[in-house]
Amino acid sequence: MDQYRYVNGKQLRLGYTTGTCAAAAAKAASQMLLEEHLVEEVSILTPMGIEVDIPIMEPKLGGGTSTCYVCKDGGDDPDATHGMKIYAQASYIPEDRIEVEAGEGIGRVTKPGLAVEVGQAAINPVPMKMILQEVERFKPQGKGIRIFLSAPEGVEIAQKTFNPILGIEGGISILGTRGIVIPMSDEAYKESLALKLSMLKEEGVKEVVFMPGNYGERFIGKHYDLDANRLVMTSNFIGYMIDEAIRHSFTKILLIGHIGKLIKLAGGIFHTHSRVADSRNEIFCSHYLKYTLDMDNALKIMESNTTEGATQFVADKSFYTYLSNQIKKRIERYSRKAIEAEVVIFAESTGLLGQSSLAGDWMETYFNNK
Repeated sequence: MDQYRYVNGKQLRLGYTTGTCAAAAAKAASQMLLEEHLVEEVSILTPMGIEVDIPIMEPKLGGGTSTCYVCKDGGDDPDATHGMKIYAQASYIPEDRIEVEAGEGIGRVTKPGLAVEVGQAAINPVPMKMILQEVERFKPQGKGIRIFLSAPEGVEIAQKTFNPILGIEGGISILGTRGIVIPMSDEAYKESLALKLSMLKEEGVKEVVFMPGNYGERFIGKHYDLDANRLVMTSNFIGYMIDEAIRHSFTKILLIGHIGKLIKLAGGIFHTHSRVADSRNEIFCSHYLKYTLDMDNALKIMESNTTEGATQFVADKSFYTYLSNQIKKRIERYSRKAIEAEVVIFAESTGLLGQSSLAGDWMETYFNNK
């Protein structure tokens, strides 16, 4: 694609989704079958309203079938599926309908809570609609077309995605509500994180464990046997994930995180990326000074290079219990008391720092001590 967006002053090229690729391959295969000639490019109008011209690779026609593939172009987005081949084969069927089937490299849904029913190929509703619309244009009167999609590289590539966590087995998903990959898109990443909440809701779970990142999982793994099913990553989008938990009717959140992330919540910051808001030292210093009146160490905290380093200047360790409860209050204020919260704070160098009033009981409920 030759369209761009700017992120942090850098020009980044847009790409197209696996859904757009599948629709383009299916369109080309159907067109070749009807018109009996090879197709080397097709145009797809994406749900975002952007029309893209997509090269068709290795078009073949003969024996009552047509085949081709599209090479996934994710633009300048760090997308695991970039460069992957998505194949389509078209053939006629006697029934007057369109059948879409999936083979090697396209996953199957094994758990409820996703947009696709259990047992079905992981082709989301918007891409499926795109495929059906494009194929319908080349379906002869009184006949049907069978589209068989595959992505052989998808078996391996899926291991780099959220699919194994989401219970999508055997390959990638055919995704894309907009048809266009917008580089470094927060929205796409947030939606993928929230899928786990949807699945847990379907399982009847009402209480969930949030962790901003891998530090939390490593911390828990050192001390507890994980109930991994309850663990949900939030990345920097803690506020968004709290909102999603409320929307899915969860009643409790146990938030476990490194002090460098969670200290921001004590200042009311719920998007914790450093480029959005980075006042860790200021929040740490002000809360410590309020709790202890220890001006000397408060100034050292303020001047520390890292939050982890600042922890060495906390002379009164009971401060961390106070801090955990302050974060708990902030979460419950943010949620307008729509959800209960407990908080556990740790540091990489020293391990557990502190926890809010009922967090210990919750930990015992969710995890087993080693």
